[in-house]
Amino acid sequence: MTVDLILKALSNVQEPDLGKDLVTLNMITDLVVDGDHVSFTIVLTTPACPMKDLMKNACENAIKLLVNKQAIVTVNFTSNTTSRRQDEKSVLAQVKNIIAVVSGKGGVGKSTVSANLALALAEGGAKVGLMDADIYGPSVPIMFGVRGQRPLMKDDNGKGIILPLEKFGIRLMSIGLLVDEKDAVVWRGPMASSAIRQFITDVDWGELDYLVIDMPPGTGDIHLTIMQTVPVTGVVIVTTPQTVALADAKKAIAMFGQANIKVPIIGLVENMAYFTPEELPNNKYYLFGKEGGRNLAEEYDLPFLGQIPLVQSIREGGDEGVPAMVGTDEISKNALRTVVSQAVRQIAIRNANLPKTQTINVE
Repeated sequence: MTVDLILKALSNVQEPDLGKDLVTLNMITDLVVDGDHVSFTIVLTTPACPMKDLMKNACENAIKLLVNKQAIVTVNFTSNTTSRRQDEKSVLAQVKNIIAVVSGKGGVGKSTVSANLALALAEGGAKVGLMDADIYGPSVPIMFGVRGQRPLMKDDNGKGIILPLEKFGIRLMSIGLLVDEKDAVVWRGPMASSAIRQFITDVDWGELDYLVIDMPPGTGDIHLTIMQTVPVTGVVIVTTPQTVALADAKKAIAMFGQANIKVPIIGLVENMAYFTPEELPNNKYYLFGKEGGRNLAEEYDLPFLGQIPLVQSIREGGDEGVPAMVGTDEISKNALRTVVSQAVRQIAIRNANLPKTQTINVE
């Protein structure tokens, strides 16, 4: 066996999402051949890559089939999370991907999806932050069990910088960590937008593979402020199968498709897709309609990231400060992992094939 023969064999292994082989994509490093032993490292586009095992098996099979059937193959993994930022990186300089989670209306589980999306990304080894941009109805303090806690401050050349809280390996920031939860935030749009800018510019987020932003419902000031301040990699749209929710989700899709905005849509999540009682885990009851989110994704030619069932443990976890991804219910976890694996794949495809991310300019 020689290095050239191994590389020739590996050039037959395709990266499942990017449509090119691992050698062409420069994903093979540290290749060592010693007799019948061969070892190398695959550089993934994200530590949360769901295709690790598939690529490992394909590499082993290619070497044994095309080079030496007696070969003893060791495949290692590392990652270099892809990013397509084109801005000057004057804000969030060390954040590679900024993912906004949006919905046309409230009550569809957007914050639940945001929290568990962040946790599932971190479970795969990524560095993740979660920004709660819902100024008027912050959910992160409750969902992560940090109610009443306050972030620390540090001095940076005379400027006060907020240090985000950290829970379950996720860096967290929310207006709910700065004001008493009994107090209503009664602010006009410009004040809310100013607070969001501070969450971006005056918080030490550090080095992150993904910053997940839990957006307020609707299509308004805060959405525009974020997209004008930072380059958003893409948005994840959350809806339920219900007709009313789908109508509002269409407005969110329309917003991000406008010519002066044009932020890519990573995909659509159908939350509360069906009800599964704990004592009847194989039964599905379609309380809010059936396949509405999937049909909407097909109608607009958007990636469908998956369905999340309406199960009691997801609601209880959010209320108790232990989100489903760090709970014990495997049904919920598996549904969420499916959604996140699809989202990660779509982010990688977006970074490989679409124009670079940049801030927008909207009056």
